[in-house]
Amino acid sequence: MANRNSIEFKVWARHALFTDPLTRIGGEKCSYHIPTYEALKGIAKSIYWKPTFVWIIDEVRVMKPIRTQTKGVKPLDFSGGNTLAIYTFLSDVEYQVRAHFEWNPHHPELEEDRVDGKHFKIAQRMLERGGRQDIFLGTRDCQGYVEPCEIGSGTGHYDHAGELAYGLTFHGFDYPDETGENILQARFWRPTMVNGTIVFLRPDACDICKPVRSMTAKKFGKGKLRKVDLEAADLGV
Repeated sequence: MANRNSIEFKVWARHALFTDPLTRIGGEKCSYHIPTYEALKGIAKSIYWKPTFVWIIDEVRVMKPIRTQTKGVKPLDFSGGNTLAIYTFLSDVEYQVRAHFEWNPHHPELEEDRVDGKHFKIAQRMLERGGRQDIFLGTRDCQGYVEPCEIGSGTGHYDHAGELAYGLTFHGFDYPDETGENILQARFWRPTMVNGTIVFLRPDACDICKPVRSMTAKKFGKGKLRKVDLEAADLGV
């Protein structure tokens, strides 16, 4: 049974491309075998998000066999035109995800919007409708779909596979509006999949970080944010 700030959902797609964004400047791209925290957080934000809270991804369950597929693509070249590259995607993916939201303490101007019951109801309704925005698994080329589920239900391909450890992997970004610091950082960790399930470290528990660039947080004023009551009414919640 979900808590009043927690959702569980299934996400699936024909293809996925989970890579380290620091290496996406150009050239060949090869997907990690498992979804990154940042990619799943992006899916949760596409289901429903407001700057009042931050999505925390708790765990993911890999349901289908990990298979890759190589495709030729023509990405834009920085000097103009297109170039030819080979991307290695994950093929026919399906995951079960548990996530919850927490109030963002770095936006004190939004305290009046911290109404967990209403945000939870809207998140549930948006999940039932397949998300508020388009769902992508890693990149815009990999469109996916979401629906509510009970994590642990059904049979997963790796339910009895034991423990599988991965090396240093991209976890996610530390944004200024979520950390209170005027810098964008990339986090890394070493995940382990146990019987198909990966339990994520919290962002503040990752001790391997790389500064990317200086960045300032966007501020929201009381007159610039719609009240959750009005949004709930518009959505029929």
